[in-house]
Amino acid sequence: MLLWAILAGLVVLLLLQRTWWPYLLADLAFYLRVMRCMREVNTFIRQGVCCMVQRFALRARAIPNKTFLIYEGRHFSYGEVESQSNRVANALRPQCRSEMHPDSQDGHPGTLQHGDTIALLMSNEPAFIWAWFGLAKLGFITAFLNVNVRHGSLLHCCRTCGAKGLIIGEDLVDAVEDVLPELKDMGIQLWVMGKGSYRPEMTSLLQMMEEASEEPIPAHLSTPSNLQSTFIYIFTSGTTGLPKAARISHLKSIMCFAYHELIGARTDDIIYLALPLYHMAASLLGIGGCIGIGATCVLKKKFSASQFWSECAKYDVTVFQYIGELCRYLVNQPKGAQETQHKLRLACGSGLRPDVWKEFRQRFGKIRIVESYGMTESNVTFFNYTSTMGAVGRGGFIYRLFSSFELVKYDVLNEEPFRNKDGRCEKVAKGETGLLIYPVTDRSPFLGYAGSKELSQKKILKDVFQGGDKYFNTGDLMMQDQNDFVYFKDRTGDTYRWKGENVATTEVAELVGMLDFFLEVNVYGVTVPGNEGRTGMAAVVLRPEHEFDGARLYQHVVEFLPSYARPRFLRIQDSLEMTGTFKQQKVSLMRESFNPTVIQEPLYFLDDSCKAYVPLSKAVYEGIMAGDIRL
Repeated sequence: MLLWAILAGLVVLLLLQRTWWPYLLADLAFYLRVMRCMREVNTFIRQGVCCMVQRFALRARAIPNKTFLIYEGRHFSYGEVESQSNRVANALRPQCRSEMHPDSQDGHPGTLQHGDTIALLMSNEPAFIWAWFGLAKLGFITAFLNVNVRHGSLLHCCRTCGAKGLIIGEDLVDAVEDVLPELKDMGIQLWVMGKGSYRPEMTSLLQMMEEASEEPIPAHLSTPSNLQSTFIYIFTSGTTGLPKAARISHLKSIMCFAYHELIGARTDDIIYLALPLYHMAASLLGIGGCIGIGATCVLKKKFSASQFWSECAKYDVTVFQYIGELCRYLVNQPKGAQETQHKLRLACGSGLRPDVWKEFRQRFGKIRIVESYGMTESNVTFFNYTSTMGAVGRGGFIYRLFSSFELVKYDVLNEEPFRNKDGRCEKVAKGETGLLIYPVTDRSPFLGYAGSKELSQKKILKDVFQGGDKYFNTGDLMMQDQNDFVYFKDRTGDTYRWKGENVATTEVAELVGMLDFFLEVNVYGVTVPGNEGRTGMAAVVLRPEHEFDGARLYQHVVEFLPSYARPRFLRIQDSLEMTGTFKQQKVSLMRESFNPTVIQEPLYFLDDSCKAYVPLSKAVYEGIMAGDIRL
């Protein structure tokens, strides 16, 4: 009788749990995984393994012959990547100042020293990884440059992070040709990851590597002074202005090793990675997460929707790391036999729209999707470990045990958090959209950006709920429902996301405004049916006695802006509306979008076939809305 009573009680408890706390078991399971990963990190730190490359060296010694990277059909083992990174370090080591006295000023002008920043302008390729790891082994800070930056933006990035050197991919040598004099004046040494014949200012790093040793580098050179010191710089558009160099600490980099373990990947998985390595999602979460579980990574230089399923079959891919745009590309492809004949069991990433999510699952088989949310420069993250469609994660009481956050009311018109009569922010109720913020503490610091302190201070909210408190402003509007699921709603301020890239409207407006026939330029993002994020649109005012030149504007934006940042639509106005705080009004412009039936002013559309901005007719508008004309 006692046994039956116990069993009956357990059944009742299970029914109560499913009724009142349906996600409790999933929350507890995820929390235990987090605790296990944190214990592992603390164990390594106690053993003196305080840097990403030291952790990789341990993995390479444990499984030297296991394939780490597959790139364009070639296989690179953990041991081989470790050897190549040692070659990079040994090739550059003679150019470093005294390792025993890093503050010494001995040596000829232009030599490098421990703690200097070396920028990396390279596409996705294995050499990116061993260049990055090799630099870290010498104690250098690596700055990842977006491969699309050119001209002034490239110089700005190098200047902002204080780069003393620049490693260039062989396919990107042309990108720096026109700024070589400026780079030379800045005292930046240039190396090319190739063996060709280059300008006198450039040195072949590949040739230097061939003459260098594979011997390991002394561990003390890569050991950080403290875990919060800068490991790498990753550039982000932020909310305003030119790209900012976000500081990524050694602690954050080694915490990222847990990513694939937290989403359910295993050591025997083969992970498909086509995201750009200059972004955190690919470098720290993708490569770092792969190292964390000792898995194999299929690295792609560029994503191809038409080749995806055949490559999944060819390499026995089991995990796909995405951004939402890549999944949309896949569901827009014609149906084929290979899309259901694969071993893919897990897709992880961010930015997946519910409609694409649903079609992806229905069309491509039983693939578990784990959506997540995070920012390069912040410490707040969410994981949708229950695979609830549309949510970026859960934020229940168990989650808040290790990651605190709040959603506060946001004043859209004034583009700032709402403050009540006492000057304090107010939390939103569940089901309401609010601005995502998190407390800045010693346990969860904000390291800021390289350069001016003002850039970092703009991201900090003070006296939020009580005097003296500090919170990081993510700039993202989120909603938490009654079941504690968190949903991404929109981005605030002057940044929108298109083709998987953040676009700073201020930077685009400044570049477009360089043309002499524009008096004022206001850039903002507008939604386009069937596309992720927002594409660029500019409202402009022409100078008196000047005419609009669509061909010249086209040539200008193609020369100075990457494709994802070029405004696709243009609206010519007599004047620009301003907010009460003298900021350009964007809300009504975004609402009216590029609809010619609503807007009576001249509208133009970027037409690559004509190499010009051409009038936006009703027929073109309807074609865009129907998806017949793709952007």
